[in-house]
Amino acid sequence: MKIEVRYFASLRETLGPRETVELPEGATLAALRDQLIATGGRHAEVLDRRRAVRCSLDQTMADESAPIGEGAEVAFFPPVTGG
Repeated sequence: MKIEVRYFASLRETLGPRETVELPEGATLAALRDQLIATGGRHAEVLDRRRAVRCSLDQTMADESAPIGEGAEVAFFPPVTGG
């Protein structure tokens, strides 16, 4: 399934505003984050598990255990963002 991933604040500065990602059916936010980390490079750096990163699913704050559906919009951002 294809989903759109958006990045905000410092993550956006490093990774850009958005990208489309292919995921297996039934994937969770945690699986998505792990898949992005596994790509290496900048993704591995800014999404590293030792870094605090918040996420939302279809514009609602979500726990990483939340399942992702086809066409979903996922956003990653640091815990504190500027205005």
